[in-house]
Amino acid sequence: MPTQELRGAAVLAGLGAWLPPHVVDNHELSQRLDTSDEWIRTRTGIGQRHIVTPGMSTVDLATEAGRLALRSAGSDRVDALVLATATPDHVCPASAPQVASRLGLNGVAAFDVNAVCSGFVYALATATGLIAAGAADRVLVVGADTFSTLVEPADRGTVPIFGDGAGAVVLRAGTSTELGAIGPFDLHSDGDLADLLVVPAGGAKQRTSDNPSDYFLDMQGTAVFRHASARMAESSRAVLNSAGWTVEEVDSFVGHQANVRILNAVAKQLGVPREDVVVNIERTGNTSAASIPLALTDACVDGTLKAGDKVLLSAFGAGLTWGSTVLRWPELSGVESPHREQRIAQAAAH
Repeated sequence: MPTQELRGAAVLAGLGAWLPPHVVDNHELSQRLDTSDEWIRTRTGIGQRHIVTPGMSTVDLATEAGRLALRSAGSDRVDALVLATATPDHVCPASAPQVASRLGLNGVAAFDVNAVCSGFVYALATATGLIAAGAADRVLVVGADTFSTLVEPADRGTVPIFGDGAGAVVLRAGTSTELGAIGPFDLHSDGDLADLLVVPAGGAKQRTSDNPSDYFLDMQGTAVFRHASARMAESSRAVLNSAGWTVEEVDSFVGHQANVRILNAVAKQLGVPREDVVVNIERTGNTSAASIPLALTDACVDGTLKAGDKVLLSAFGAGLTWGSTVLRWPELSGVESPHREQRIAQAAAH
C-alpha cells in the first residue's frame, strides 16, 4: 500500500548548535575532585564538557544556536519559537521571548517547555502540533541548558557528567512524504519517580532552604540508569511500530547523550548495531535538552547523516519523562560545527 501523503506535517529545514567556548576536561576536574580521567571515562564515556563562564546564560546559548539554525534554513522568519530548557534565566518570566527578541523575532509566539533531558523531543512534538493545527507555518525549536549551574561544585557524582550547550532546528509546514518530515511521536511520564532527579529548593514548594545542597541536583544514578535504558528502548520500539519501520531499517540511532553506557544498553536491547549509534558525549558531556540537536549537528557535519537516512531519536529525563520520534534525514546546507576548532578550520578552508 502506498504511503498516504498528509499535509500539515512538520519538516526539518534548518539545524544549528552552539557550545560555550570554555572547556573543562577530566584532568582539570581531577585536580579539585576525588576522581580521575579513567574513572569518568569508564563510567560515562565523557572526556570534556563546555561550561558557561560568569555572565553567560541559557538565553545567550539559545540565541546563538537559534541564529545558526535560521541561517541554515535560509530564512530569518518563523511564526513561533519553542525553547526546551530546565535552566531558564529566571523563574519568571520564560526565557523564550528573550531569545525571540534577540533574534529579531519580536511579536511571534514564544514559550518554554520543561521536560528536562526529554525537552527537545517534547518541544519537537509541540512545534509539530502547532504546524498541524495551522497555528504556524515555521517554528524555531531550541534545546538549551546550563546544567553546570545546578550541580554542586564538590559533587563528583554530577559535576563530571553535565555540560552546557544549545541546539536548534527550524521546522516548516510540508507533507509527510518529504525528507525531513518529523513523526510520529511516543511520549510518556511518571511523576511518582520525580525524586530520582530533583533540585529540592528554589521552586514554589520550597522557595528557600538552610541546606545549600538543596539548591543543587540530587540524582539517584543507579535507578536513573535502569529506568532510562528500559524506557528509551520501550519508547523506541513503540514509535518504530507506529512509523511502520523495523529496527533493521534504522540507519542512525540518536539518543539523549546522558551516558555512553545507557546509549549502548538501549542499542543492545533494540538490536541496533553500535556503529549506527551516534555518540558525541565524549566532547560535550550531558547537555540535557541540548544533547540531541548537538548530536544531530555533529553527525550532520561529519557526514554520518545522509539524505534519505532513517533516523530514530529517543530521550529520557527528570520528571520522569521520556519520548521518541523518527524522521528521514533531509538535504541540509550551511550547517556549522559547534566545536570552536572545527569552526576555525571550516573558515580557513573557505
